[in-house]
Amino acid sequence: MTAPVVRIGTRRSPLALAQSEWVASRLAEQGHAVELVPVVTEGDTSSASLREIGGTGVFVSALRDALVRGRVDVAVHSLKDLPTAPQPGLSLAAVPAREDPRDALVARDGLTVAALPAGARVGTGSPRRAAQLRAHRPDLEVVDIRGNVDTRLGLVADATVDAVLLARAGLVRLGRLDRITEVIDPSVMLPAPGQGALAVEARALDGAERPFLSSLRTLDDPASRAAVTAERAVLAGLEAGCSAPVGALAVADEPGFAEPVLSLHAVVASVDGTTIRRMSITAPVAEAAEVGHELARRLLSSADAVITGDVAR
Repeated sequence: MTAPVVRIGTRRSPLALAQSEWVASRLAEQGHAVELVPVVTEGDTSSASLREIGGTGVFVSALRDALVRGRVDVAVHSLKDLPTAPQPGLSLAAVPAREDPRDALVARDGLTVAALPAGARVGTGSPRRAAQLRAHRPDLEVVDIRGNVDTRLGLVADATVDAVLLARAGLVRLGRLDRITEVIDPSVMLPAPGQGALAVEARALDGAERPFLSSLRTLDDPASRAAVTAERAVLAGLEAGCSAPVGALAVADEPGFAEPVLSLHAVVASVDGTTIRRMSITAPVAEAAEVGHELARRLLSSADAVITGDVAR
């Protein structure tokens, strides 16, 4: 009997397709027939800013609905787009090895953040990037932009803006690494929780093991899963959505420790960047979720009302 085709739900953007094609290739290598099923999400159809449309879930809700309804068997997301609350009936089957999670600058004339002249226009659709950039360089003009990666790169090419901020991982996956003029140090800009990682979701087991699930599990990278678990616990603890001005980065196996640990760094800021709090904590890898919640608690107790009003919505 011919094995059923594994239907992989994906957004239509070039980046989403590249990510889903990577998962499809891994399944095909293990003998599965695969088919990509494009799904249009709210985030793809709205031209409003992420803050206006809510941010949380706008890029994943339609994919999850298709998965729950059985239109697709697997959904591939950028993990940073996933709401932190679990989705009944679905399981996170795999978190593959993560790409470099840092943010990147693509600027005219090879400029870096430090070299951008006062008043330079920097485009981003992320309140998190905007807040941290304003805190670091309040003399720059932050311009709210939307669109896929190539659309944003085009804004620099046609001089609409002087630079744009993007995830390095997305540029790598699209073969645009040569466009980066600076990979931004996390001391300047912490990435979004889960940035650079993929989330491969499937329906929770319904009493029968489906063959492709065991293949998906081979894609899982425990270190990447632990890191993003800690980062997303910060986001959940702050009751913040994926568009809120919150950054987090967990780094596993810091040198000098006898057992595997996570060093978790987080930032929470006001949207205008005038108020910002950074904190770090270290704990065993096995306590990834707990350490994320603890760091969120410490941030909330130290942050002022301007910040908490921005994130706890």
